[in-house]
Amino acid sequence: MIRRISGIFFFILFLVTAACAQTTGSTSSSLAASLVTISSVDSNPQVFFPGEEGTITVHLTNNANQSVGLSQPTILGDNIQVVNTNSFQTLTYIGPGSTLDVSFDVIVEPPDGTYFPLFTIGTKDSNSIHYPIKLVIDSTDIKAGVSQRPDNFAISRQDTVNLTIVNPRDGPINNVVVTADGPGLYIIPSESFTSILSAGSSVNLPFAVTPSQRSNLTFHIAYENGDNKHAQDIVLPINVGEDKTGANPVVNNIAITYQGTSYLMTGDVSNAGITDAEAMVLTVTAPARPVEPYASYAVGTLASDDFSSFTLTFTATDLSSVPVQVQWKDLQGNTFTNITRLDLRVLAGGGSGSRSSGSPGNSGGAASGTTVSGGPGGGAARGGGGFFPFGGGRGGGLSSFFPILAGGIILVAVVVIWMKRKWVLSKIRKQPK
Repeated sequence: MIRRISGIFFFILFLVTAACAQTTGSTSSSLAASLVTISSVDSNPQVFFPGEEGTITVHLTNNANQSVGLSQPTILGDNIQVVNTNSFQTLTYIGPGSTLDVSFDVIVEPPDGTYFPLFTIGTKDSNSIHYPIKLVIDSTDIKAGVSQRPDNFAISRQDTVNLTIVNPRDGPINNVVVTADGPGLYIIPSESFTSILSAGSSVNLPFAVTPSQRSNLTFHIAYENGDNKHAQDIVLPINVGEDKTGANPVVNNIAITYQGTSYLMTGDVSNAGITDAEAMVLTVTAPARPVEPYASYAVGTLASDDFSSFTLTFTATDLSSVPVQVQWKDLQGNTFTNITRLDLRVLAGGGSGSRSSGSPGNSGGAASGTTVSGGPGGGAARGGGGFFPFGGGRGGGLSSFFPILAGGIILVAVVVIWMKRKWVLSKIRKQPK
């Protein structure tokens, strides 16, 4: 009896299990499709310019325990056009626990704004999956400008120019290439590359520019938004003029002494500029001729607002023009030259005693407190308002005075003898005969 009851129980349990299995099998396809979800959406570029092409990729994940058939995916919206609709004609299966990527080649249309076109895909059992995706269209371009530059450029001098690029967009830009060029300009580097410029960030790109003439420096900026290429130019005029920040040597406190066959010049050179002068060397130039022992004088580095004494020896046919040349370098190794011309004829008349000329971007020097003494033929000029006894300059002085002095002495002697003879004769006539 007990065995019969047990058999009946297991038979009933078998029928219930079979019925449950049959019911589960008939609904599993619909349940599996409902477990397919949109895990993420990628857009390249992240933010579109109006009219740009790009790619939108939808990632679908199957959370069911069996494969699901999917077909006819598309994106529906007023501001987006799917280019590759013919790529999704066949039924595609996504396995349990797997992810399927569906990529759309799209073209977006203006105006600017944020839109939510609808992604939709069908299933084998005629159900559909819908998901709104975010689409951003923005016509804002990058901003670029020169953030650092000198007021004026000097010929053959290197200066730094900084180009700043700002990305004000909500998405990154890629492969930023800046090419710099201009006639008569030597630029280092000629090209600069930035792989990615994130949203809301900026980059400073330095360029070393050495001009040989007045010119225009053009920065050609090329970049990519997704796979779309964009370009922009920035033009910087290269104005050549006085460098307001450069070194400015001033020659003063000059004293010149004649020593046998040459002149000895001593004086001071001051740096009245803002930056230091490197590798400074002084000498005289034509018509004067430098000679040893001080044909040139090396000062070395002369800091701003500092001075140094110097000594030079030279020969000259006259002292009406003695050009003193000051040569120095900046920190980039560019060479500059300044010439101060000393005119002793002006000094003798009480003038300023100097004329100056210099390289572009640097004012000429000045001379003051000049003293000249002991030149050939004697004579002296002091302080720009001195004197030349008995004449001055080379070939003058005592050599021209001695004949006059000798003639005067002879004349006085003749007069004295004549007057004495006359006095003696008058005395003889008065004596009684």
